[in-house]
Amino acid sequence: QVQLVESGGGLVQAGGSLRLSCAASGRTFSSYAMGWFRQAPGKEREFVAGITWSGGRTYYADSVKGRFTISRDNAKNMVYLQMNSLKPEDTAVYYCAARVGSNIATMTPAFGSWGQGTQVTVSS
Repeated sequence: QVQLVESGGGLVQAGGSLRLSCAASGRTFSSYAMGWFRQAPGKEREFVAGITWSGGRTYYADSVKGRFTISRDNAKNMVYLQMNSLKPEDTAVYYCAARVGSNIATMTPAFGSWGQGTQVTVSS
């Protein structure tokens, strides 16, 4: 399993931007497809964005499409989530997740490794 640590969360005004980072341990990072999920208070954890192990394909939830961008740097064992035009409804704890294999998945049981999460709060 790979260990994941997120960073970059914080408080931002609506319309602002944040960049989340996820640092992964292990020498086989490029063997994992990666995803970002989020969980707001009282709600289920939901898929936000995913990327294949090569970074060649990405996929987004409709709610963030056109505003968020997922990327990865396999040489640095890092995954990023650039979030622009943030809205109050984007407020949540954001989690980085890894799954063995190349394909993007959107369901939480498909991922075997999770970070501890980072809080993103968007004020109106």
